[in-house]
Order: sequence, then structure tokens, then C-alpha cells
Amino acid sequence: MDSRGSEPSTVTPLRETATEGLKIVIVGGFGVGKTTMVRSVSEIRPLNTEETMTQAGVGIDDAQAVQDKTTTTVAFDFGRISLNEQMVLYLFGAPGQERFWFLWDRLFSGTLGAVVLVDTRRLADSWYAIDRLEHHGTPFIVARNNFGDDAYTLEQVREALSLPPEVPLIDCDARQRESSKAVLIALVNHLYALSSQEAAS
Repeated sequence: MDSRGSEPSTVTPLRETATEGLKIVIVGGFGVGKTTMVRSVSEIRPLNTEETMTQAGVGIDDAQAVQDKTTTTVAFDFGRISLNEQMVLYLFGAPGQERFWFLWDRLFSGTLGAVVLVDTRRLADSWYAIDRLEHHGTPFIVARNNFGDDAYTLEQVREALSLPPEVPLIDCDARQRESSKAVLIALVNHLYALSSQEAAS
């Protein structure tokens, strides 16, 4: 159970009515909350590859901005959430450290969309994720993980990240199930809007 009291079910079966599965990737900088988001929203016990941070990572992983962090994802996180009777999202949380970025291209394979999770205290950590998604032509939205001390408006974040107007930018609390779910719904709505535009053209 997390600090907000949310606990995913460990026995939720996949509905027999499920007909559509979407692969979603959550990317962002080191310690921005990707594992927390997958854990908070997944209806099954998430698979994660978190390992304890050791002295071996000193000088390799920049942990200055996340000094309270004691574990780190070394491959990916995996979770699942049913949005309705038919649609299921399969969630993959990508590792944030630069030494694991080589895994991202493989995680992007077959992905219909992505969430870029950002911390306004370390916006520069988000640029690589946005660049790789644009390189792959993967649609994405940006979610600001609200740590309670944000001094910037969403429009200032949009300007700092040079996000075009058509890319959704929303607030969230990755610890809260409903907030994380709202992020995923926003992504699905964005994907459907893009699909409708392509069909119309």
C-alpha cells in the first residue's frame, strides 16, 4: 500500500469481454515517478525490476535531485488496466537512467502511444524522451507529476519543453490511482483524435 492508501488488486482477471489491447509506455527522467504511476493504476500486481541503488552507481547515475530514492528500475515496469469492458491498456514503465536508454527503442516497438512524465524541478531530463518519441513518430502526451511545490504554470512548462499546441499537457499525482487513470484516458482520447483526423484526411 502506498502513502495515499491505494492498493491494486492482485487477483483481477482479464475480462472475457476484452477485445482491444493497447500497449502504452511511460517514459521520463530518473526518479520522476514512472514506477509509482504503474504501481498506483495497475489492476494486477505490477511486475517491476527495481533494484537497490548501491555505490556502484555513484558517478554514473545522477541522483542529486532524488536523494531519498533508494531503488531504481533496471529494465522496465509492467502493469495492466481495463478502461472499460472492451479496452485494456498494457503499461510499460521505462527506466530513466541514461545507461538504460538503449532499452527504450525496444520498448517503443508496437507502442501506440506514450506518456512523458515530467518533474518541473528537472525539466531538462524530459527532453531525451520527447526527442526519441518524435523520432519514432509515436504519439504522446505530457503529464506533470505534481510534487506540491511547482512554481510554474502548465503554459510555462509547455514553453520550456517547446511542446506544440496539439500535444496535450496535464497535471497529475502519480501516487493517486484516479489521477494516473485520468492521464491514461487523456492519452487514449488523444490517440482517437489523431486517428479520426487521419481517417478524415
